[in-house]
Amino acid sequence: MTIKQLSVFLENKSGRINEVAKILGQNNINMHAFSMAETTDFGILRLIVTEVDKAVEVLREASFAVMLTDVVCISCDNVSGALSTVLDKLTEAGIFIEYMYAFAEGANANIVIRPSDIDKCVEVLSGCPCNVMNNI
Repeated sequence: MTIKQLSVFLENKSGRINEVAKILGQNNINMHAFSMAETTDFGILRLIVTEVDKAVEVLREASFAVMLTDVVCISCDNVSGALSTVLDKLTEAGIFIEYMYAFAEGANANIVIRPSDIDKCVEVLSGCPCNVMNNI
Protein backbone atom coordinates (compact mmCIF):
# COMPACT_ATOMS: atom_id res chain seq x y z
CA MET A 1 0.00 0.00 0.00
CA THR A 2 1.28 3.41 -0.89
CA ILE A 3 0.03 6.94 -0.50
CA LYS A 4 0.57 9.96 -2.71
CA GLN A 5 2.89 12.72 -1.58
CA LEU A 6 3.09 16.16 -3.13
CA SER A 7 6.49 17.76 -3.61
CA VAL A 8 6.23 21.51 -4.10
CA PHE A 9 9.33 23.38 -5.29
CA LEU A 10 9.70 26.79 -3.67
CA GLU A 11 12.09 29.69 -4.03
CA ASN A 12 13.91 30.47 -0.81
CA LYS A 13 12.07 33.64 0.08
CA SER A 14 9.86 34.74 2.90
CA GLY A 15 6.20 33.78 2.73
CA ARG A 16 6.36 30.99 0.13
CA ILE A 17 5.40 28.21 2.54
CA ASN A 18 2.55 30.37 3.81
CA GLU A 19 1.29 30.84 0.23
CA VAL A 20 0.99 27.07 -0.14
CA ALA A 21 -0.74 26.75 3.24
CA LYS A 22 -3.19 29.55 2.35
CA ILE A 23 -4.08 28.07 -1.03
CA LEU A 24 -4.70 24.66 0.50
CA GLY A 25 -6.70 26.17 3.37
CA GLN A 26 -8.85 28.28 1.03
CA ASN A 27 -9.69 25.08 -0.85
CA ASN A 28 -10.51 23.06 2.30
CA ILE A 29 -7.52 20.78 1.79
CA ASN A 30 -5.97 19.61 5.05
CA MET A 31 -2.24 18.95 5.47
CA HIS A 32 -1.77 15.74 7.47
CA ALA A 33 2.04 15.79 7.39
CA PHE A 34 4.79 17.81 5.79
CA SER A 35 8.52 18.18 5.65
CA MET A 36 10.68 21.01 4.34
CA ALA A 37 14.10 20.42 2.78
CA GLU A 38 16.16 23.29 1.46
CA THR A 39 19.18 24.16 -0.57
CA THR A 40 20.73 27.55 -1.18
CA ASP A 41 18.34 28.53 -3.97
CA PHE A 42 15.14 26.56 -3.41
CA GLY A 43 13.26 24.30 -1.07
CA ILE A 44 11.15 21.19 -1.45
CA LEU A 45 7.97 21.09 0.60
CA ARG A 46 6.77 17.50 0.85
CA LEU A 47 3.13 17.12 1.83
CA ILE A 48 0.58 14.45 2.63
CA VAL A 49 -2.84 16.03 2.13
CA THR A 50 -6.52 15.28 1.80
CA GLU A 51 -7.81 15.55 -1.77
CA VAL A 52 -4.50 15.00 -3.56
CA ASP A 53 -5.79 15.70 -7.09
CA LYS A 54 -7.49 18.93 -6.04
CA ALA A 55 -4.32 20.04 -4.21
CA VAL A 56 -2.20 19.47 -7.31
CA GLU A 57 -4.71 21.37 -9.43
CA VAL A 58 -4.99 24.46 -7.21
CA LEU A 59 -1.25 24.68 -6.58
CA ARG A 60 -0.43 24.38 -10.28
CA GLU A 61 -3.07 27.03 -11.05
CA ALA A 62 -1.13 29.28 -8.66
CA SER A 63 2.07 28.57 -10.67
CA PHE A 64 3.72 26.22 -8.21
CA ALA A 65 5.80 23.34 -9.57
CA VAL A 66 4.23 20.22 -8.07
CA MET A 67 5.25 16.59 -8.42
CA LEU A 68 3.46 13.47 -7.14
CA THR A 69 5.41 10.64 -5.57
CA ASP A 70 4.39 7.29 -4.12
CA VAL A 71 5.54 6.85 -0.53
CA VAL A 72 4.93 4.32 2.22
CA CYS A 73 3.44 5.39 5.52
CA ILE A 74 3.65 3.19 8.57
CA SER A 75 2.33 3.44 12.08
CA CYS A 76 4.15 1.78 14.95
CA ASP A 77 4.22 2.05 18.71
CA ASN A 78 5.67 5.33 19.93
CA VAL A 79 8.26 3.63 22.14
CA SER A 80 12.04 3.48 22.20
CA GLY A 81 13.43 1.09 19.59
CA ALA A 82 10.24 0.57 17.56
CA LEU A 83 11.54 2.42 14.51
CA SER A 84 14.94 0.76 14.78
CA THR A 85 13.30 -2.68 14.63
CA VAL A 86 11.52 -1.77 11.41
CA LEU A 87 14.61 -0.15 9.87
CA ASP A 88 16.70 -3.24 10.69
CA LYS A 89 14.33 -5.36 8.59
CA LEU A 90 14.47 -2.91 5.67
CA THR A 91 18.27 -2.78 5.87
CA GLU A 92 18.50 -6.59 5.92
CA ALA A 93 16.37 -6.67 2.77
CA GLY A 94 18.72 -4.23 1.03
CA ILE A 95 16.17 -1.41 0.85
CA PHE A 96 17.70 2.05 0.70
CA ILE A 97 15.67 4.90 2.19
CA GLU A 98 15.94 8.04 0.08
CA TYR A 99 14.28 10.13 2.79
CA MET A 100 11.76 9.87 5.58
CA TYR A 101 9.91 12.06 8.03
CA ALA A 102 7.79 11.28 11.03
CA PHE A 103 5.28 12.60 13.51
CA ALA A 104 3.90 11.15 16.72
CA GLU A 105 0.33 11.15 17.99
CA GLY A 106 0.15 9.85 21.54
CA ALA A 107 0.86 6.12 21.58
CA ASN A 108 1.50 5.94 17.82
CA ALA A 109 4.38 7.12 15.67
CA ASN A 110 3.70 7.65 11.97
CA ILE A 111 6.59 7.51 9.51
CA VAL A 112 6.55 8.47 5.84
CA ILE A 113 9.22 6.59 3.88
CA ARG A 114 10.49 7.02 0.32
CA PRO A 115 12.29 3.70 -0.32
CA SER A 116 14.42 2.66 -3.28
CA ASP A 117 12.07 -0.27 -4.00
CA ILE A 118 8.55 0.55 -2.92
CA ASP A 119 7.00 -2.89 -3.62
CA LYS A 120 9.75 -4.77 -1.79
CA CYS A 121 9.48 -2.28 1.09
CA VAL A 122 5.75 -2.93 1.49
CA GLU A 123 6.38 -6.68 1.35
CA VAL A 124 9.05 -6.50 4.07
CA LEU A 125 6.92 -4.22 6.23
CA SER A 126 4.08 -6.75 6.19
CA GLY A 127 6.25 -8.89 8.48
CA CYS A 128 7.22 -6.06 10.81
CA PRO A 129 5.61 -4.86 14.03
CA CYS A 130 3.91 -1.93 12.30
CA ASN A 131 0.85 -1.11 10.22
CA VAL A 132 1.26 -0.04 6.60
CA MET A 133 -1.29 2.71 6.07
CA ASN A 134 -3.24 3.58 2.93
CA ASN A 135 -4.02 7.09 4.24
CA ILE A 136 -3.16 9.29 7.19
